Formats: sequence, C-alpha cells, structure tokens
Amino acid sequence: MDGLNVLPLAVTMMLGPQIMSAIVFVTAPRAVRVSLGFLTGVAAATTVGTAITFGLASLFDLGDPGDAGSSGRVIQYVLVGLLAAGAIKNWVRRETIEPPKWLGTLMSADAGRALKVGLLVILLMPSDIVVMLTVGTNLAQADADFVAALPFIAATVLIAALPLLVLLLFQHRATAAMPRVRDWMNTHSWLVNIVVCVIFIVLILA
Repeated sequence: MDGLNVLPLAVTMMLGPQIMSAIVFVTAPRAVRVSLGFLTGVAAATTVGTAITFGLASLFDLGDPGDAGSSGRVIQYVLVGLLAAGAIKNWVRRETIEPPKWLGTLMSADAGRALKVGLLVILLMPSDIVVMLTVGTNLAQADADFVAALPFIAATVLIAALPLLVLLLFQHRATAAMPRVRDWMNTHSWLVNIVVCVIFIVLILA
C-alpha cells in the first residue's frame, strides 16, 4: 500500500487483547485446533472490516494525499487526537487498568468460540477500527484497488499466528514460556495500550 508501512500497521492491529487472546489459545487444551479457529476469525474480520472502510472512504472525495487540508488528512488528524487522548487516559489510569475479564474464560474455548473471538477482537476493538479506517482512507486517496490491502491483511494474520508458530517450532519450551508472557501482558495491559497509540500516531504523521 502506497504511503503505509504494512508491518507496523499489522502489529498495531494485534497488540492488546488481540495478541493476548492468541497467547491464551496456545496455552489451552487442543491449542492448534482452537488457534486455527481464532486465525480464521481474524482473517475474515480484517478482510471484511477493511473492505467496509475502503468502500465508505471511496464514496467521498478525500482530496490529494499530499494536501494537508484535504478531507482525508483532516480525518487522520482527528484520529491522531483520539489516539493521543487514549494514550493519556491509559497513563493516568495505569494503576487501575486491568485486562478484559473475558480473557480469563478463553482457556475452555472450542474452535467455534475461538473463531467468534477472532471476529470480535478485530471488528469491535476501537484501535483496530482506527487502523482499518486509515487503511481504507489511504487506499481511496490513492485510487487503489482493494487488492492493494491484501499485504496488510496477510501481515495481520501472520502476527496473529506468531504464538501458534512459536508453539509448533519450540513445543515444550514455548509451552513453558507462553504462560509467563500471558501474565506479563495481563499486568502491563496499560503499557501495551499506550504503545499501540504511540506507534499508530507515528504511522499517521509519518
């Protein structure tokens, strides 16, 4: 995609409860089957969400991407403001912020529920909606086809698959390490949220 760095965007899509869900699934019984269900949901949600935002952005004249006063640029500046406010809120509330309680229920999930989680953590997460809005806006401004979004979608699924790939490659060592990673992310969820906001602000302004 012209003007966007695909890999950081994909990382931003998965940071937070998204990657935490993937880590929980690889520490659950039937980890491979459940993780594949989750990845299917992530792939479907990212494809549909990006298609919707691209379609909506294509309905409007967003102007020249290089014009600081274009509608597309104004939308991006608004997103930067929202992200900055989110980062500040997470810092102020860092002592009380906890990960979503539903994460603790995923250990007993089957493949069907994992698929639903994959759909919902993409389509309902504000940070992911912001990312997909930015991708859709960029594609529409560049008069690109939806095919140009495929590298972004593929990279997002790849990031989501990293815990499963680590499990398959390192097996017993990964089985021992993943719970520690999960626990660290649970206790530092505020920091993860701030990192997501900062990375995405940099991507928009770059």
